[in-house]
Amino acid sequence: MDRKYEIAKLLSEKTMMSPEDIMGIIETPPDMALGDFAFPCFRLAKQFRKSPQMISQEIASGITELPSFLDRIEVKGPYLNFYLSRLDYAKSTVREILEQGERYGSSDEGQKRNVVIDYSSINIAKPFHIGHLSTTVIGSSLYKIFNHLGYNSVGVNHLGDWGTQFGKLITAYKLWGDRDEVNEGSIHALLKLYVRFHDEAEKDPSLEDQGRYWFKQIEDGNPEALELFDWFKELTLKEVQKIYDILNIRFDSYAGEAFYNDKMAPVIQELEEKGLLKDSEGAKVVDLEDYGMPPCLILKSDGATLYATRDLACAFYRKKTYDFYKNIYVVAYQQNLHFQQLFKVIELMGYEWAKDMVHVAFGMVSMTEGTLSTRSGRVIFLEDVIRDVINRAREIIEEKNPDLPDKDETAKQVGVGALIYSTLSNNRIKDIVFDINKILNFDGETGPYVQYTHARACSVIRKAGDLEDVVPDYSEIASEEAYPLVKLLGDFPEVIKRAAEKYEPFYITRHVTQIAQAFNKYYYDVRIIDEDRNRTKARLDLVSATASTIRTGLALLGIEAPERM
Repeated sequence: MDRKYEIAKLLSEKTMMSPEDIMGIIETPPDMALGDFAFPCFRLAKQFRKSPQMISQEIASGITELPSFLDRIEVKGPYLNFYLSRLDYAKSTVREILEQGERYGSSDEGQKRNVVIDYSSINIAKPFHIGHLSTTVIGSSLYKIFNHLGYNSVGVNHLGDWGTQFGKLITAYKLWGDRDEVNEGSIHALLKLYVRFHDEAEKDPSLEDQGRYWFKQIEDGNPEALELFDWFKELTLKEVQKIYDILNIRFDSYAGEAFYNDKMAPVIQELEEKGLLKDSEGAKVVDLEDYGMPPCLILKSDGATLYATRDLACAFYRKKTYDFYKNIYVVAYQQNLHFQQLFKVIELMGYEWAKDMVHVAFGMVSMTEGTLSTRSGRVIFLEDVIRDVINRAREIIEEKNPDLPDKDETAKQVGVGALIYSTLSNNRIKDIVFDINKILNFDGETGPYVQYTHARACSVIRKAGDLEDVVPDYSEIASEEAYPLVKLLGDFPEVIKRAAEKYEPFYITRHVTQIAQAFNKYYYDVRIIDEDRNRTKARLDLVSATASTIRTGLALLGIEAPERM
């Protein structure tokens, strides 16, 4: 039962507002002493021509019979505070979690509609660096969240696989490269060649012409150029797949910039036919001055296309192919203007689905000084960061629990979990500074803390043994000690919905942390296993429900939940 909606229906009869409108007004009080839900009456003052305090009194007196799920209603000034029946709520919440397991908080609201999520978008022939972490894990989490809510997520890795840099790379390879060395060194060898090209080009500018020549050969389908280009792609994808496997990231499409080269002409023609293309010093642009934006450049003066041209073709391809409900771009905030222009151009072309295009922006990622040694002074490679956090997690486990079985696997789960959790622990637009020592802390608001709480709950369940046939006394989990935890567990489905609505996985990160904190308080305040088997069974059901919800929450973030730590 959605108790919030039931309360909204109850209020709808008294206020002449729709339950849906009331749902948007009902609040969750900051203190449980003020009830489980609160309805502020300020908005009704104009409609009823009375003070909010009078309105709240009249509504309360008009509710003569309480539904069974409510314990009482109290008037607090302009607020109506609703108190749930704790026993009913605790019993139904815990039972629902135990019955649904990993599907707890899921729904069919998505009705299998397609949500395209563009994330990670690595560049061919360049190593995966720390700056790609946010887009990768935010996008992956949104992929899981939308699937959980009944949508069909389509993960797209929009590869950076087009541009003059590939002509430069072919030039560098032909001048200084060795196939065996490149096969051995993979994308790090390619990066070395690319860096050398720029160093040499400063001394010999004619190399730039060679780079442009070889990129033109790629465009024209030269067999040698294409063979090298495809080889560079293959090496890159093989290398980055190792990182995706460690992070448990998946994609349904790797269609990148190159894929849209033959799909731009119809879009350019339509812009022309609709009178949207204007000449600007030989270039073709869409004028967006009326919307407070600079012009969107579609064709350079030499007829060359741009990133915006390919993104337009990409958007039309995705709409035609997936008929998306939402088309989400998880891209850093530096691209805000690009996406504002892109969405506005599609709107000006007359397509109402422009409103279904979403830019999920995020802040910058950096490391604290001295926390990581890397193979480059300027670029922090993600593989180095991952290796470092796993090694440090292994050291901590060796120190705290040297007899733990399968320490290497647990260290990987904890290290990777710490990295993902830290990335998703704040509003995504905030800049992130990683301090490996802090993110691996088992006592703070960290991934290892939440994982350890899950392992602790699993340990309690193992120690209790078999109580399968014991009837639980659920009055035990309606107690003052247990109810704050129960309430957080019950709020979990609403938190998942909010994370999807706001495109903010950190709502889930924050909530599972609160559940972990509430569980640890309960663990220390209450003797969970005692001689009263019926009460013990109820407490263990609460422990099992907690472990299950934490496990589901972490899974939606892309983090594993070890049973032993």
